[in-house]
Amino acid sequence: MDFHAIIGDEERMQAAVAGRDARFDGWVFLAVTSTRIYCRPSCPAVKPKREHQRFYASAAAAQEAGYRACKRCRPDASPGSPAWDWRSDVCARAMRLIGEGVVDRDGAAGLAQRLGYSLRQLERLLIAEVGAGPAALARAQRAQVARTLIENTDLPMGQVAFAAGFASIRAFNRVVADVFACSPTELRIKTQSTKARGGTATGGGAITLRLAYREPFEPSNLFGHLAAAAAPGVEEWHDGAYRRTLRLPHGPGTAALRPGPGYIECRLRVSDLRDVTAAVARCRRALDLDADPQAPMEALAADPVLAPLVAKTPGRRVPRKADGPEYAIRAVIGQQIATASAATIAAGLAERYGEPVDDPDGGLTRLFPSPEAIAAADPAHLPMPGKRKATVLALADALAAGRVDVGPGADWGRTRAALAEVPGVGPWTIEMIAMRALGDPDAFPVKDLGVIKGARHLDLGAGRALEARSQAWRPWRAYAVQYLWASSEHPTNHLPTDDRETAT
Repeated sequence: MDFHAIIGDEERMQAAVAGRDARFDGWVFLAVTSTRIYCRPSCPAVKPKREHQRFYASAAAAQEAGYRACKRCRPDASPGSPAWDWRSDVCARAMRLIGEGVVDRDGAAGLAQRLGYSLRQLERLLIAEVGAGPAALARAQRAQVARTLIENTDLPMGQVAFAAGFASIRAFNRVVADVFACSPTELRIKTQSTKARGGTATGGGAITLRLAYREPFEPSNLFGHLAAAAAPGVEEWHDGAYRRTLRLPHGPGTAALRPGPGYIECRLRVSDLRDVTAAVARCRRALDLDADPQAPMEALAADPVLAPLVAKTPGRRVPRKADGPEYAIRAVIGQQIATASAATIAAGLAERYGEPVDDPDGGLTRLFPSPEAIAAADPAHLPMPGKRKATVLALADALAAGRVDVGPGADWGRTRAALAEVPGVGPWTIEMIAMRALGDPDAFPVKDLGVIKGARHLDLGAGRALEARSQAWRPWRAYAVQYLWASSEHPTNHLPTDDRETAT
């Protein structure tokens, strides 16, 4: 779906509201002029008359227009707009960076500088696209983070304000009152008896939240792939959850992600509460939770070979990584070797060069080394052929120096071009990094062994023939890869059943 096409189609919007169509949640927000409340299109409340309905592209735009969030449908808790997930233009990159908390840390001017625009230019583009500038968008995000922590944790209000990114308690109180029409204390009192509604209370220093997504959602290959490729000490499958360490802006953290009925349970431990926003954003990106599953399903189901696979397991997501630079380096490490061997090498590097992490819940011990640490590593400590050593070191140096950007604000085209300049980084590596680090939904590693095997199994051809066949799947070829990978029996295509499957 395209927002501008949707919001310009009055009949389509009215039909979505009348039918309480959850597919539109997060794409658009319904505001009611008679009550000054904004909702999801799927809100179960009695629908307002047509003349009282207004539509906005973001919660921030609705708030800027003077509306407060509905207490029944909790519109701010809906999955993020998929537009920011599959686009690489400046607005999409800005929205991803805002989601990571960049405005809270560096200000709106810092966001503009990272994107190579003036603040005035960026504000003009965002207002035209989503109806609000970066400061308003960050404010709306802080409000939602605050609400989540107020309702789902036992943190003192001062710590909630700090974790949500507010500069002062006064600003925290004012924004919560403006957006939710009650004080932070009143919000908590209202949910004390039903705290499990959106998550669970803190326990032992952990924060447990529920991450929303759009149905359908198929977790098997998503968690199976992440668990099978896990580097011991950095990642693990433990107690029914994919767990990993996180390198966050203010210090290390850990995340445990467990599939639940209609949500992902996310259990976080952070050394600095200011990193909650960034940690949640990275977990959502790692599991592709803001995707619109209907769009790739419709495109792939048009292919008569893929159609039965899509019908059998709808809603497959792309297994990404929470840390783009880490995946880029590990993609090079994994060139032409088995997944388990690549994970073992990654674990060895983490043990030697990664910072230690405390994990009272499992066996996580280290952060994966930063690009700077890898670039300065002794080549003798890289157990791989000489040419691959040189590629790992060259890529790490390029990442550390900023010549290659694989973060949420990266321009996908520029990153591909920059990766191609690194000696030893070829088309397979570039496409894998584009798919799993950048999140490009059209990335297509046509020479990947799993893709080749899957295409052969389905009689889809190989090489140029497969590349030609894939043109009809655009711009969703990364999702086609998931179906090709899943066309054969392999542990990565199933949810792990116990801790031993991590190393399979």
